[in-house]
Amino acid sequence: MTPLLPVFFKMEGRPCLVVGGGNIALEKVRVLLECGTAVRVVAREASREIQELAGESRITLRIKAYQPQDLESAAFIIAATNDRDLNHRIYREAVAAGKLVNVVDDPEYCDFYFGSIVRRGALQIGISTAGESPAFAQQLKREIDEALPGDTGKWLEKLGELRRHINQSVPPGPERISLLRELAKREICDAETCPCRALLRPSA
Repeated sequence: MTPLLPVFFKMEGRPCLVVGGGNIALEKVRVLLECGTAVRVVAREASREIQELAGESRITLRIKAYQPQDLESAAFIIAATNDRDLNHRIYREAVAAGKLVNVVDDPEYCDFYFGSIVRRGALQIGISTAGESPAFAQQLKREIDEALPGDTGKWLEKLGELRRHINQSVPPGPERISLLRELAKREICDAETCPCRALLRPSA
């Protein structure tokens, strides 16, 4: 298998088409909404939850049969119907239109995969098995989730503040690199006696 390129896209405002209105589609819609994606759903029938999201103006919903024209303006395509042949048709038409497409639970018909994600504020750890075993990815996610302290997100925010301070006050070079590496190893706190802040003060 060709190695995948692990990247983190900024999805806010990007249009994504989800074809399908059942529970599988709903799962993907929720993931996309967490990232601020502009979600459009096309389906012959839609679950109550999807209809509620549309009623709250969180997604755009069209109750209709899929047509190739539905691909227009979408940056990403998710085929999540219960019709395998239709999903494969969507894949072929999306690829022909130069779109990135994911056919849910059908790895051979995917340009990208939805990995399992561990989140702590700005920290995101993505786990993918390239569709080989989503269950293993979920298990690994649970193990990492349990191992990470709950306040990692807040710690990372403080680390980011100090990093920006260093980038503004210390010229580029070995000293800055060394300082940033030291900060990433130490406890971040607000007290003036914090060892990380001590690193910022010139020695006597």
